[in-house]
Amino acid sequence: MTAGAMAARERVVIADDHPVFRQGMRLILQRHLPEADIAEAECWNDVLTIAREGAPPGVFLLDLLFPGMDATRSIGALRREFPRASIIVLSMVSDRDLIDAVMNEGADGFIGKDVPPSEVCEAIADIRAGEFVVRSTALATAGEKLPALTCRQREVLRHIVSGRSNKEIARELGISPFTVRIHVSALLRQLGVSSRAAAAVKGAEAGV
Repeated sequence: MTAGAMAARERVVIADDHPVFRQGMRLILQRHLPEADIAEAECWNDVLTIAREGAPPGVFLLDLLFPGMDATRSIGALRREFPRASIIVLSMVSDRDLIDAVMNEGADGFIGKDVPPSEVCEAIADIRAGEFVVRSTALATAGEKLPALTCRQREVLRHIVSGRSNKEIARELGISPFTVRIHVSALLRQLGVSSRAAAAVKGAEAGV
């Protein structure tokens, strides 16, 4: 393999303090991203050391509870330092407020450790394609219904979950971007959230 080909390999960081889990995720990722250069980290300092060596990683796959990590603060700092990376949380955490918080800080998706391996691959692919993904059996089991929404609000929420911008939503629905902004503002109030990312989380959990 030439130096140029090696330099082009996407870097992936798996961060978890359980070596058996890291090895399992490595096998899953090797099937999904066979050309990737996969590194393992068992603490937050390892994540940063690995990430700062060589080309910036394209994917971070992170637990939320491991040594040195402050869930929301660490995710936010990672997003600012590596704005183009896919930051994917893979955790047993089922606290909706915490999940909303890390999504607000810049995580691209959340996958529960209770999700089957085949669905983990599918979820990772969806996240890398730009979709907001929150997938967890525990969350689905304990999920709350959405508040009463109009048909139009549900349509807008469905597009938000798919990661579309206001302009894209306006084009899809045949309405003005200004009208979309009004619907989005109403949605945030109805859902009791302060950002599009948090709205996308709630919509994904409810299966809109």
